[in-house]
Amino acid sequence: MLLDRALLIVSLNPAAENILGISQRRARGASLLKLVGDEPELQKILTRVMTTGDHYANELTLPNTEVHNDERVIDCRVSPMSSGRVALLVEMTDVTRRAKITRENALLIQHGAGRQMIRQLAHEIKNPLGGIRGAAQLLERQLADPELNEYTDVIISETDRLAALVDRLLGPGGPPNKQPLNVHELLEYVVRIIGAEDQGLLHIHRDYDPGLPDIDLDRDQIVQALLNLVRNAARALEGQGNITLRTRAATNFTIGNVRHRVIASIEIEDDGPGIAKEMQDSVFYPLVTSRSDGTGLGLPAAQELISRHGGMIEFESRPGRTVFFVRLPLHQQEIVAHERA
Repeated sequence: MLLDRALLIVSLNPAAENILGISQRRARGASLLKLVGDEPELQKILTRVMTTGDHYANELTLPNTEVHNDERVIDCRVSPMSSGRVALLVEMTDVTRRAKITRENALLIQHGAGRQMIRQLAHEIKNPLGGIRGAAQLLERQLADPELNEYTDVIISETDRLAALVDRLLGPGGPPNKQPLNVHELLEYVVRIIGAEDQGLLHIHRDYDPGLPDIDLDRDQIVQALLNLVRNAARALEGQGNITLRTRAATNFTIGNVRHRVIASIEIEDDGPGIAKEMQDSVFYPLVTSRSDGTGLGLPAAQELISRHGGMIEFESRPGRTVFFVRLPLHQQEIVAHERA
């Protein structure tokens, strides 16, 4: 794209027409910034190059627009020019797919590392707990002064608390007990639970795809995963705001290294403050949380439960919009056969 000093489009090639969703005839004289949703980082880059005369390159996330429903990751290069009306040359490459694959691989690595961390932590904690509890019970029987039982009670109580924490770290065990289920019924069940916890200031909106078929799922495991995600959204809103539950079918979708003909995508969206940038690369690790009363176990547990169904949880987050995507293959039996092969 060639821009003048007012950042209006002078000319653009067919690839730019595809990215912007506009023809060259209609684009001439239009503001590039308005065509990409007034993306603030791009505005800074264009102004900086105009002022300094330096070349600049960066990766940007363009927000969704009327033409493009989804956010896109763009590799953007800006160069100064001085040829008649032209002041800037802007080169954009859509790298959304590449970025998605990179992010998926990072999530898989994170999930594997988190799972290993959980197992090691559980092993280190749980082995001594039985011995500590047994010793405290034996000591309690030997104490002559009943008032001293208060201290052994504390020991037993604390070992039980740690044992419960380890069980939460390990999560529900065993292979999924699958049966055909309607994901909308599961979501409504989760909504009833959240509604019982909520003080009435949360607004939950539904945007369901009625054509989504039943899927072979373990009810308890999927309910727990969805409950963790919806409860996290409610806590991020501090009990006041909007949560949107959305379902869609997506075709030719890759999860990990497996391409599926069709999957179900369950989205949990909230309009809260978003996940802090510095935490976004580690939210699926166990014990990572921004809340003082949080355990950091909800998201790793949800990812583990969804992975048992051949699926994956992804997310996008910025202030005012956080979306967690639960990707579940529709044909679970095909996954089992693939894994055994």
